[in-house]
Amino acid sequence: MTTHTPEHTPGHTPDRRLRVGLIGYGLAGSVFHAPLISTTPGLSLAAVVTANPERQAQARAEHPGVAVVDGIDGLWPLDLDLVVVASPNRLHVAHATAALEAGVAVVVDKPLAASAEEADALNAHAERLGLPLSVFQNRRWDGDFLTVAELVRSGRLGTVHRFESRFERWRPQLKGGWRELGDPAEAGGLLYDLGSHLVDQALTLFGPVAEVYAEVDCRRDGAQADDDAFVALRHANGVRSHLWMSAVTGSLGPRFRVLGSESAYVCYGLDGQEAALREGRTPADDGWGAVPESAYGLLGAGEEAAPHPTLPGRYQHYYAQVAEALHGRAPLPVEGRDAVATLAVLAAARRSAAERQLVPLGPEQG
Repeated sequence: MTTHTPEHTPGHTPDRRLRVGLIGYGLAGSVFHAPLISTTPGLSLAAVVTANPERQAQARAEHPGVAVVDGIDGLWPLDLDLVVVASPNRLHVAHATAALEAGVAVVVDKPLAASAEEADALNAHAERLGLPLSVFQNRRWDGDFLTVAELVRSGRLGTVHRFESRFERWRPQLKGGWRELGDPAEAGGLLYDLGSHLVDQALTLFGPVAEVYAEVDCRRDGAQADDDAFVALRHANGVRSHLWMSAVTGSLGPRFRVLGSESAYVCYGLDGQEAALREGRTPADDGWGAVPESAYGLLGAGEEAAPHPTLPGRYQHYYAQVAEALHGRAPLPVEGRDAVATLAVLAAARRSAAERQLVPLGPEQG
């Protein structure tokens, strides 16, 4: 396997393209990871793992020349620099462990594991082996979140006291699939699926969590896994984050509402990058991530609120920074340890909902 050391020296030849193997070619693999990897300068999608004949044909059609193998053992002879794990959640730890033990850096789709304890052990294993481990938290590069982060950093809002964030949908009928199974080992349900994003964003903005309160429900007929949840966080710095995730919301609330001592910001609608990827567009297309003025959020207080430009979405920056990290020139865009903190909050949310009480978190967990 390739040794991951800095390869670029001024005056020498440019970096060679890093070879990437992708485990899984369902929604995450085919719509998110493969297009982003294949359009990132310095990365080459070298192999895809899927045992499904239709997905094998799809991978070959969409990425001519890629090696398609039906099991992860087919990856190890291919001299890879990076393995991306986009398999079902229950397989994340096993597949990441196998890649690390093969001597390869790893990116794992969120959630990293089904529990904070599993995530902690996986990070410790990567650290012992001296290999990079990152988690794909693409929503840190949503344009609306980048805008919120800039407003918070710049002080335009004053002292933030409440952060509201929603991923709400209207999907009253079950779709089927492993994400809707009730077995905890599947790490299904919206609390893990969408909550992984919302909690990660809250922690990124406001840091460790001291207390967690949650309401978690199964609303749809026949639902085994949660499809409607609310999580309230009190951060150690005093900010309160209120997070909603739902498949049964017939009237959608704002994507973000951030309230501060000097001003407020509110915006509606989801970042458009996922929809663009589903339509077959990529960051190589003109205008990628741009937001029209009609979709700008409002910044200000009371009658002084006015449209505020939304920064362009930048999913491509995640893998660009992964490439830089593998060359030794930058930190990982998302550290594996970040996922441990997120999963600790999600576990506390489950406990809070089950016990109907506030759950404290120690500083090492939040």
